[in-house]
Amino acid sequence: MTVTLEVRDNVGTIRLDRPPMNALDIAVQDRLRELADEVARRDDVRAVILYGGEKVFAAGADIKEMQRMDHPAMIVRSKALQDSFTAVARIPKPVVAAVTGYALGGGCELALCADFRVAADNAKLGQPEILLGLIPGAGGTQRLARLVGPSKAKDLIFTGRQVKADEALAMGLVDRVVPAGEVYEQAHAWAARLAKGPALALRAAKEAVDGGLETDIDTGLTIERNWFAGLFATEDRERGMRSFVEEGPGKAKFL
Repeated sequence: MTVTLEVRDNVGTIRLDRPPMNALDIAVQDRLRELADEVARRDDVRAVILYGGEKVFAAGADIKEMQRMDHPAMIVRSKALQDSFTAVARIPKPVVAAVTGYALGGGCELALCADFRVAADNAKLGQPEILLGLIPGAGGTQRLARLVGPSKAKDLIFTGRQVKADEALAMGLVDRVVPAGEVYEQAHAWAARLAKGPALALRAAKEAVDGGLETDIDTGLTIERNWFAGLFATEDRERGMRSFVEEGPGKAKFL
């Protein structure tokens, strides 16, 4: 398999496994969508990690495969490509990308689909598609701009330059930089902590934030209000409030 799933402590790790650089060919893209749908359904998966292994996250698309595609073929394939990444972005559970080595092109776009990014101190990220006479096609022009702002996104997209981990942290492209040997462990610790939280409330929080970013503030507030009120019908809300009243804050157990 080019992409695998392992579940431990209610955390599902979706691992790219296409040596040497985890190039994102059609088979990888389709498998990503399958596993995104699977972890979304599975009750034993309460948080997700995206990981490419110790050496590289993903160095981009399979350029040789793309070179063989003409315009009509890419019209068809580009939708499937975006749908694969969108399936990852819409996993209704917390998702963290554990970024080692290169996360370029489609690799950077995949990391952008996560809610949180832990990067190795030797990681390099970027959107080099412009150097091929292209633009990002798996969500990079949209998710990158929403994450770091349009000016910084245009800098990376227009130049195709790679940024090291410290610059990526400063611009908000990644959220934490750690020694290379600790990337997966720290990502798993973060995900495992969230996996113990109230699953429906976490889903509501993610969908409210993401949905609100795609619309105006009044509509976003309506999304928030509906989720907020709806959570009063859940067992987790009853458990959380009962624990607060009887034991004090922060002691509720949701697993």
